[in-house]
Amino acid sequence: MATAGLAGSTRESRQGPPGVVGLFIAVAAGEPMLARETVEVVAGVGIVGDRYATRRGHWSDPRWRDQQLTLVNSDLIEELGLAPDALRRNIVTDGIDLNDLIGLEFGIGDVVMRGKRICAPCGYIGRLNHRPRLFSELAGRGGIRVSVVRGGTIRLGDEIRILGLGDPIAEE
Repeated sequence: MATAGLAGSTRESRQGPPGVVGLFIAVAAGEPMLARETVEVVAGVGIVGDRYATRRGHWSDPRWRDQQLTLVNSDLIEELGLAPDALRRNIVTDGIDLNDLIGLEFGIGDVVMRGKRICAPCGYIGRLNHRPRLFSELAGRGGIRVSVVRGGTIRLGDEIRILGLGDPIAEE
């Protein structure tokens, strides 16, 4: 089965451990998502140059500290027939149920993240994709939001490693 990869290319489904199949940033709300092969991530901030790291995102608000990074599964994107960047998530993954990462610390590359909550769908994504029913199609499976515990580099193909339970006290 082919899955969407970087910049819309296709490849055979991953074999082996779960990993990263797409990396994207946008410089500001509503700006096009830009595919990357590598991203630099700052603890407590997000991806260098991304709209949420610079507080220029559609949903940037200091009340939502978990807006640092978003992840979505490639299987969902393929099922919906969307381009890899259509849901405007930063990291597209393969081989793992992302909802299972909520409450856990996990690593990608040398970055350590903590799964915070489901990335609830919104009408904004539906409007951008000219797909009014997208909101209901994504219910409970639009990806996850994470906080960055330790910064570093993430590359296409990096493996996702579960590290253990997150410590919410360390984040406060």
